[in-house]
Amino acid sequence: MLATPVYIICSPCPQVGKTLIARLVSEFLLLKNGTAASFDVSLKEPSLLDYLPKITETADVIDTYGKMQLMDPLIFHDRVAKVIDLGFHAFDEFFKMCHEIGFMKETVRRYVAPIVLFVAGSDRISWRNYEMLRQQIPPGALVTVHNEFVLRGELPEAMLGEHVLRIPALPAFLRVYIDRLGFSFTGYLRDEKDWSTELHQWIRRNYTMIRDLELSVVTQQRYKPASPFGRARWHER
Repeated sequence: MLATPVYIICSPCPQVGKTLIARLVSEFLLLKNGTAASFDVSLKEPSLLDYLPKITETADVIDTYGKMQLMDPLIFHDRVAKVIDLGFHAFDEFFKMCHEIGFMKETVRRYVAPIVLFVAGSDRISWRNYEMLRQQIPPGALVTVHNEFVLRGELPEAMLGEHVLRIPALPAFLRVYIDRLGFSFTGYLRDEKDWSTELHQWIRRNYTMIRDLELSVVTQQRYKPASPFGRARWHER
């Protein structure tokens, strides 16, 4: 049985292109599956909600109610892929919560495949938090995202894990173009008939990488039958 993928796009640092990655993943899932559910845990404007309002809802991890509202759909095996755009302000609290409730173990029982996309930065905060995730997330589920528009040159060796997703840098004028609120990656592929354009090739390459990543992560994970008491334990916390 194929698991329901849950993409967690995160970074402890601002301005690393996290929402751009969340948009790419969300639009790819919509194109591939016809449906997706995205959660915007961000204080920054514009955010994922502004780009994809039809499939995105806001969420927070400030209090117990907000955490429950976010986590409940993430451990539900409904075959609808989920995407979380996790704001840097919520990074510590989100993964602290995941550790406390045993989120990774719970997903194994519930046929859910978490895929943590850590968007790398160049400072010590990024390195330190990546190392923290390596201790908490299974190697096959932790993906380093190298956004070449933000992080020039090679990734630090310490961040070269089992999976690396490299997002090539676009020229500045194209970056401004895709940052417009009305822009759709899939819409561009459908409307632009010239497959040789740089943006067309860039979108297709990124979609292909996301597809291959999902196949690799979801098929390599092993699952156990869900406990009928798993959900109750979460609500009792």
